[in-house]
Amino acid sequence: MSSRKLKVAIVGSGNIGTDLMIKILRNSQYLEMGVMVGIDPASDGLARASRMGVAITHEGVEGLTRLPIFSEIDFVFDATSATAHVENDAFLRGHKPTIRMIDLTPAAIGPYCVPVVNLEEHLGLTNVNMVTCGGQATIPMVAAVSRVAKVHYAEIVASIASKSAGPGTRANIDEFTETTSKAIEVIGGASKGKAIIIMNPAEPPLIMRDTVYVLSEAVDQAKVEVSIEEMAAAVRAYVPGYRLKQQVQFELIPDTAPLNIPGHGRFSGLKTSVFLEVEGAAHYLPAYAGNLDIMTSAALATAERMAQSMLKV
Repeated sequence: MSSRKLKVAIVGSGNIGTDLMIKILRNSQYLEMGVMVGIDPASDGLARASRMGVAITHEGVEGLTRLPIFSEIDFVFDATSATAHVENDAFLRGHKPTIRMIDLTPAAIGPYCVPVVNLEEHLGLTNVNMVTCGGQATIPMVAAVSRVAKVHYAEIVASIASKSAGPGTRANIDEFTETTSKAIEVIGGASKGKAIIIMNPAEPPLIMRDTVYVLSEAVDQAKVEVSIEEMAAAVRAYVPGYRLKQQVQFELIPDTAPLNIPGHGRFSGLKTSVFLEVEGAAHYLPAYAGNLDIMTSAALATAERMAQSMLKV
């Protein structure tokens, strides 16, 4: 096995970037922290990176390209905003066309990537999009149903603690719903997808919870349940706090009393309801911030697998 690691930069020194940095420093087998990039010299993320021996710059991606270590950077994780990522990708690619961008914003320049569903299809690409925290939590469940039955419609509701949502997340609410809805169709396999996010202000903060409603053709419910449980176990391999909150629920919608689905029409078949919760690893924010943990864990799993492929190990 190769002992070589590939160097990475993280752009965005907020909650997501800082949590990701800690994960890489603690757990990564194939990646090595190179630079933490921010725009606020007083940010906690930059201060923490400096204390942990990581090079920093508060001059954004322009500052990154001026650092000598930039020539050694193989991966850039972008944890800023959708608008900023478009600019960051164009700027960095102008300096290093082959750099690998792991996009943790809803910008979706590259294809959507949910590790347990379609990562192997994208190992050679230079930009992949990690959808959203809600997408990473719920799309595997939609895909689990769609691999055993045709899915006509899927709707997800992601509820996160308000305290876990930083400025970048709050700035991306519209992009969150649009990107997640589209990814439910493209990756999850639904003919029509819809996404809703709720920022819960409750005190003490509540753990991330997600509800997934899937309307599909009528099939053996046992097959659907097994597929969902297998997919949940696969996600749990890189997000240990990911779990089904309760048993999967089913309801047969008869032809005599069909549902009316906006944008789809009348539906009869099988309704599957999946209830999830995601407990964070508390690497940076407390354990209620499962939305932070699933996003950074998915991004790390993606880059680790890409690095493994590049290093041929």
